[in-house]
Amino acid sequence: MRIGVPKEIKNHEYRVGLTPGSVREVVANGHEVVVETGAGVGIGADDAAYEAAGAEVLKSAADVFAAANMIVKVKEPQAVERAMLRPDHILFTYLHLAPDAPQTADLVKSGATCIAYETVTDGRGGLPLLAPMSQVAGRLAVQAGASALEKAHGGAGVLLGGVPGVAPAKVVVIGGGVVGAHSITMALGLGADVTVFDRNVDVLANLSHRFGAALRTVYSTAAALEEYVLDADLVIGAVLVAGAAAPKLVSADMVRRMKAGSVLVDVAIDQGGCFETSRPTTHAEPTYVVDDVVHYCVANMPGGVPRTSTHALNNVTLPFVLALANQGYRKALLANPNFLPGLNVYKGQVTCEAVANALGYDFVAPQVALAGMAAAA
Repeated sequence: MRIGVPKEIKNHEYRVGLTPGSVREVVANGHEVVVETGAGVGIGADDAAYEAAGAEVLKSAADVFAAANMIVKVKEPQAVERAMLRPDHILFTYLHLAPDAPQTADLVKSGATCIAYETVTDGRGGLPLLAPMSQVAGRLAVQAGASALEKAHGGAGVLLGGVPGVAPAKVVVIGGGVVGAHSITMALGLGADVTVFDRNVDVLANLSHRFGAALRTVYSTAAALEEYVLDADLVIGAVLVAGAAAPKLVSADMVRRMKAGSVLVDVAIDQGGCFETSRPTTHAEPTYVVDDVVHYCVANMPGGVPRTSTHALNNVTLPFVLALANQGYRKALLANPNFLPGLNVYKGQVTCEAVANALGYDFVAPQVALAGMAAAA
């Protein structure tokens, strides 16, 4: 199989789908790799490094899409990239389709086989290809929030950890999953006063056991969430419903009543955001202010630390890339019940139920879609 790695073109996105080390593994398995020139510059990997690993470097993304059978990316394809997809392409990347009707429509129209990192599962009910980026984003959320709290950046002028004789900032983390746990780690490490909300008592119990008395755990109800959000200096939205749009847990009315200079960091913005006042921002212009509350809603937060993020991502995506290349997509997906949920769009059909429900498409179960195409063939 010929695998293509285009340069990421989303605003300030410096990650890359395959590192030179991953390329070497793919080539060792008997496959070809074509890489767009400059694709790895953001992680310190020049064209020569890719050529040394066995890849062919091409001049443009159009050349890569034209030459490849499978496209491996990091972020969802932008409109100009979606226009280059063919029915025979396999697209393997983050998609986050539920809040993105234009992208979904283009992928359906393309006829391509589109597999999303974020809906691949594991035997424990986790999301292994999302987890490393959630770890990065959870830690970055605290860094970003601490910076936004500085007066020069629009915040109230509060130091997250305080100093002796001055109270630390109050941090509320909504969601106790991977993002939430890593946000808690960073916030407690900086000395903040941290409260986490979740509706799963087992999650709260595990976090309580892990962090001890330093962490306040609260079962999430509307009344409790409102009480703590209105008193918070920093609120981190770390909610995830796999494949689906994030629920709006902090209303515009709540934002209006928050303390002036407080900060919201919406890590769920890829899935539409969990604050009613959220809208996607970029690393170039990461924040905006609504009702004197600073909002940080960067849709590709891990792209700000591309070396760490790319290597962490490749550690978990490479085995799936090899499975697709070695076995072919149909066999690879059907042979692994945890890989199968990654199939979101297939030959013009929406095969992720959460996406179909969110955007009004007919849902076709992935195994049914794959079996149907096999029968038609």
